[in-house]
This record gives sequence, C-alpha cells and structure tokens, in this order.
Amino acid sequence: MSDFQISVRELVEFILREGDIDNRGRGSVEQAMLLGARIHRRIQKRQGPDYRAEVPLSLTIDLGEYTITVSGRADGIFHGGTADAGDGQLTLREYLDTRQAESEGDLWKNAPTVDEIKGTYADIDRFEEAKPLHLAQAKCYAYLLLKEEGLERIRVRITYCQMETEQIRFFHYRYQAEELSAFFDDLIARYRRFSDHLYSHRLKVLQSIRDASFPFPYRQGQKQLVGYVYRTIRAEKKLFLEAPTGAGKTLAVLYPALKAIGEERAERIFYMTAKTIARTAPEQAFSLLRDRGLVFTTVTLTAKEHACILEKPDCNPVSCPRAQGHYTRVNDAIYALVSENDRLDRDTILDCAAAHRVCPFELSLDLALFADGVICDLNYVFDPFVYLKRFFAEGNGSPCLFLTDEAHNLLERGRQMYSAELRENDLAAASEAFRDHGKGASGDKRIPDRFRSVLAKLRELPVPAAKRKLTVLGSIEPLVQELTLLADLIAEYLSEEREEAAEEEREFYFRLFRFLTIAGFVDDHYLIHARREENGGLILKLFCVDPSERLRACADRAVSGILFSATFLPIQYYKSLLGGTPEDYEAYAETSFSPDRFRVFIAGDVTTRYKERGEDQYRRMARYLAETVAARRGKYLAFFPSYAMLLSVYRIFRQECYRPETMQILRQEEQMTEEGREAFLEYFTDGTEERLTDRIQTAIETEEEKSTLGFCILGGIFSEGIDLAGDRLIGVIIAGTGLPQVSEEQDLLRDYFDSRGQDGFDYAYRYPGMNKVLQAAGRLIRTERDAGVILLLDDRFLQPGYRALFPREWKNCKTVMTSTVKNELNAFWKGVC
Repeated sequence: MSDFQISVRELVEFILREGDIDNRGRGSVEQAMLLGARIHRRIQKRQGPDYRAEVPLSLTIDLGEYTITVSGRADGIFHGGTADAGDGQLTLREYLDTRQAESEGDLWKNAPTVDEIKGTYADIDRFEEAKPLHLAQAKCYAYLLLKEEGLERIRVRITYCQMETEQIRFFHYRYQAEELSAFFDDLIARYRRFSDHLYSHRLKVLQSIRDASFPFPYRQGQKQLVGYVYRTIRAEKKLFLEAPTGAGKTLAVLYPALKAIGEERAERIFYMTAKTIARTAPEQAFSLLRDRGLVFTTVTLTAKEHACILEKPDCNPVSCPRAQGHYTRVNDAIYALVSENDRLDRDTILDCAAAHRVCPFELSLDLALFADGVICDLNYVFDPFVYLKRFFAEGNGSPCLFLTDEAHNLLERGRQMYSAELRENDLAAASEAFRDHGKGASGDKRIPDRFRSVLAKLRELPVPAAKRKLTVLGSIEPLVQELTLLADLIAEYLSEEREEAAEEEREFYFRLFRFLTIAGFVDDHYLIHARREENGGLILKLFCVDPSERLRACADRAVSGILFSATFLPIQYYKSLLGGTPEDYEAYAETSFSPDRFRVFIAGDVTTRYKERGEDQYRRMARYLAETVAARRGKYLAFFPSYAMLLSVYRIFRQECYRPETMQILRQEEQMTEEGREAFLEYFTDGTEERLTDRIQTAIETEEEKSTLGFCILGGIFSEGIDLAGDRLIGVIIAGTGLPQVSEEQDLLRDYFDSRGQDGFDYAYRYPGMNKVLQAAGRLIRTERDAGVILLLDDRFLQPGYRALFPREWKNCKTVMTSTVKNELNAFWKGVC
C-alpha cells in the first residue's frame, strides 16, 4: 500500500485540536448537524451563477516511500468577481482588507474565493473572528484549489449561519501561495510521525498475513467454512452463516478475512459482538495468530460507563479532570500506544490514559483510526446515535469488513436502536424544568410556550383516556413539527447557557433529539402506537417492526459482511430481517462432533404451557432434574422461562430430591452483579473451592466427587456467551420452548407479518423462543472430546413446527417419560464410556 487517504476535516481536527472535552453544549451540535445540510443547500442557492457548490478537491503529496492523498469537498467556490458580503456584517479588519484589495486593483480582482459554511446555535454577533478549526479547514481547501489551478493568491470566506434565525455572518481572508504552502506543509509535517508509523506497520501487516497459515489442523467442515467466507468477501456480498457451537467459527471467519486484508481487498476489520464477554474470543484468536507471527493491531472499544474514571460519566472540564486539556495531550498518548502495542485492550488503554491524563474512552475511539482491527459492540456500526462517524459518515473511512458474531442478537437490538418513545409525563416534567429558562434563549418565554403547544398536540392524539391497551396510530406529523420547533429552541438555549444548563435539561434534549431522528426514519417498516400509564399519561412509541432496511444501509458501508451464529435457524428468517438481499449468500457449517457423544431427550409428559403450570408439572420437572444428575456425576445447568418457575422447581427439588452427600445446587439471582456472575461460573471451573457470594444460594462447599446443578433463566446471562468445555458441563436441561411473553406489542409483530404473507406466530413467538432454547443448549458441546445430554422439558418439542427448527446434529433425539428417562440416560452414558 503506497497511498494513505485522509480527508481535510480529519487532518485538521486531528492535528490542530486542543483544549478540553466539553459535552455540555452537545445538544446544539447534534441539532446543528441534523439541520446543517439543509442550511448549506439554502445558502449555496443564494450565491449566484459564479458560485460552484460542493466542489471536490484533492492533492497527493509524495513523501518518498509513500504518498498521502488529502481530499474533501469545498462547500463553495467563487470563480471570478468578488464574493459579495451580501447581508452579512463586516468587521473593521474585513473592511480594511477589502479596501486594500480594491486599492491593489487587478491583483486580487480575479482571485477565486473558497467558501466554508458553518451552522451554529450560538450568537454570531459575538464572534470576533472565525473559529480556528473552521478557518484551518477552509485554508486547506484553498491550498488544494491553489495547487490544482496553479494560482498565486486566493481568498477564503467563512460563512456562519445562526440556525434559529438564519442570520448570516461572513469573515473574509486573503492568502498568498507561500503563506498557504507553509501552513499546509506544517500540517503534513506534524501528521508525518503518525503516517510514517502507519506506512512501516502496514508493510509488516501485509507481509505477515501473506506468510500466515491456519494455526491448527482443520476440523471437519472448518475448511469448507473458511472457503465460504473467503468467496463471499471476494464477491463483495454478505454471508449468513449457521455454524454449530464448537465448529471453530471465530478462527474460521477471521482467517479468510485476514487473507482478504493481505490481498488489499479491505484495510480494516470490525469484529462485532452483542455481549461484552463475547469479545474474549476474537481477542484470544488475534493473540494466538500474533504468537505465530501475525502483525495486526487491534483495539477493543469499551462502553463509556465502564471506561470512565468517574462514577457517572460527566464529560466537561469542571466535573472531570481528564477532560481538562484532553485534546492537547491525547496525540502523544495515541502515538505512545500504537508505536509500542499490537493489542490495545481495556487495561492497556486505561493505563496509558492514566499516564497521559486523558479520557480513556475518547482515547480508545481515536486509537481505532490506527488499528487494523476493531473489536466492539454492535452499536458502533449499527446504532444511528452511537456509530463511529469518523469511519462511516459519508465520505469517511477506508474499505472495511464487518464480522458480526452471534448475529441473531442483531434483530432485537436493531429494533431497539431504531425505535423511540415519547412520554407525556417526561414532557410535563421538562416543561417545569425549563419554565424559568425560556428567557435564557432570547429574553422571552418561547420555550414554555412551545412546551404547551407540544403537550396540546400530544393530547389531541386519538387515544381513549381510560384505555390502557395499545392504540395503533397513523401520521403524527403535526406533533413532530411542534417537537422540532421545541428542539430548535432548546438547542439554542443549550448553546448559549451550556454551563448553567442542568443535567436533566440536557438529558431531556437528547431524548427529544433521538425521538425526532427516529421520526425521520418512519415508513412502512414501522408501527406507531400509544398507550396510557396508570396515572393517565400517554406513552407514544415509534416501533421499528422490521429493521431490515436500516441494517442493510449500515451493512453496505463495508466491502463485505459475515454474519454468523450457532443459532441462525431458520436462516431465511434472519437473512430477510437483518438486511440480506437475494444476491447475498447463506450457508450451514458442518459439525465435527460425533452424534454418539451427545443425545437430545424430549420429555413427553411435561409442559410449561401457562394454563397448565402448577405443582404437578413442577414436581415432574424436579424429578427429571434428579434423574439426570443421578445418572452421571458432573456439572449441569437447568434453564427456566421465568424466575417464578425457577424458584418453584428449585424449592421442590431442594425439599424432595436434593442429596447433599452427592450434589450441590445453586441458583441465578434475579438481579445479579458482575461479581455474583463470576462467582456462579467459578462453580463450573475445574478445581475451584470458593464459595459463592451471599446473593447466590448454595447448599454446600464444592467437592469434586459431587455433582453441581445450577438453576438459571432461559435467555439470561448464563444461556449465551459462556464457554464451558470438557467436564465443566455435561448436561443442559431446558424447561419450555422459550416463547416471548404474550403481550400487545408481540401481537402487533404477529399481525404485521401475517399481513405481509408470513407466519406471524412464527416471526413473533416461535422463532425468537427457539433461539433462546438453542443458545442454552449450545453451552454443552464445545470441543470434539465433549460428551453430554440435552433434556427438553416440554411436549411441544414433539410438534413438527418445533422439530423443523432443530439443528441437523439433533437428528438422534429420543422421547422419554418420567418412567423411562433413567434407563435412557444410563444407556447413553454406558455407550459413551
């Protein structure tokens, strides 16, 4: 790779940034970004025939061993004639410069002008000069144009537009070629220590990938899986891959992705997970490959709440000492890390951030620009409010690959990301909070007045006052218009009074901004519904029923995407709702496990149907648990669809089946801390003798000759993302089909898909439920040497609709009764041994 690409904005903001992190005025920035494009177009149209808008510019700088191409789009360029000040106001300096230009005659008369337009909610009458970063950006565009056209001199105009009033303010500057050349050369010189590192590092990355081979002998089906992934990347498509637990899918997906990087089909890998614990797998895989010679820098992005040094993140120089001067110090921290480390994990970043006194979260985001691989949550790619704009905003970033692990989670997460709620009670409370601040924006009571208008529009919605059920609504455009006007006023207030604004005022603005952004997405993939709370307050929801279009738009930012999961059945269901197209691929990876080493049993005389739940069914479940644990000493997990059922079966088991001399039992708590979770899992780690915390119930201390039975919630923290290989787990018992609780919103999902020719019950209930079942069952067999049993406690699993969703490797399942399960279990274990 001989050429580095960087945008003008990235170069200027990276090299010239300084000072503090201060998010107290973030609301005005977000709103300005939302409206900025519209304001840009409006201003550009006013400029006349000599004005060219959105002019692409670029310049390639030869640095010997490599080149850097700096590019971007100038908001506008005047060619010939003077860039008229129009209805803007001239400062004394601008006036004198203009008079001097006139006195110099033709020298400046035909010099073009580069226009840089910025929207703001600030009072532009208070501006004495253009903001330094804005001017620097315009000077870069001016230099690119100057070099492109061989000019000796050029002019720059910074155009500020006050977003609320649309007042315009201009600042004019003139530059000789030598002056701009010195400015630009200095920028490149200051960036060069980073680009020199990136160049030498990139050469090592490409060579190490070309020399790399798969680190282990291929398991059965694994080489085929590698081929699926590689061919998909070459075709620049998406692959929806069902890969059974233990198939070695992490390495089998990473390895061909790395080979594609080595062939320069892409430059960066984004490895996404839905749960923090799942990031351990790619971190370990990259470390394994580094031990075998791979040169590849990875950064793991940690949520702000978990990286922040404060108890609660408060990003401003008053509340956080790290925010003070962060931007002045951060580039040194970046260089120190990327020049000495290939694995930029949470602990490494925290240590460096402490040494340089910078924010660890913001540092990690900057490090991503210098990493070859980014390990992160789904939010950083798919969430419209959290996604990494430095990579994925229009025109940004380099070619990348998306690898999405446990991708079945993306469906529900996508619905959440692209849905939003508005509560009448929140609006009323915010109205009270802002009552004294309407005058803060411009000396009047506009904010309280607008709140009254919004509340009036909300209360006009046709939702019966006494009705607690959901009401599906049509268009809410009049309400959205009122909310937009309110958001404009609050953004103006936050811009002017950011230090005085209360935290609850800023938080309300961000919720409002989110609602309005989502409102802009609403189409026939959405349902709008409302219901009333117990106190009569209305809750309005923009419900993204089908997130496929939104997820597809995000996925298309990558050269190729691999979405993989051990529970991707039926795969067409996930493919359609996760943004797949008919041209994209799907595949089912073979398992290397012998079907003789595990067995699936279906209990034919027990059910978890809601109407039939009771002591009799719970007692049968307890008996099944007892027979399973008694058949072979080992460690078992039992999963239940509700905490109430878990407690009932646990109580009966403890009273009637528990044998302290041969077993120990423990249960998941409804609200479990991270420490409690780790303590629970320690019981399934070889050789541990530690007791659980007070929040976890246990009968006795761990003794190796005793069996362990853990009671857990189906779909909870222990049913996905934990790896219990070997004898750390030899049995999984699952009560129920995992169906989501019947609710009005789930019924809306059902009706929506019924109306589109699909089986609504499957889409809303059966498929999500079976995914939970398969995830829990997947805790069992992790390696080729593992052996164990899966016991499904619900006669509905005998129905064809559920059997059709079983993985291929479950083909040898057997039906059992309480009277026969003991003999069947004994026969299985005898055959395995």
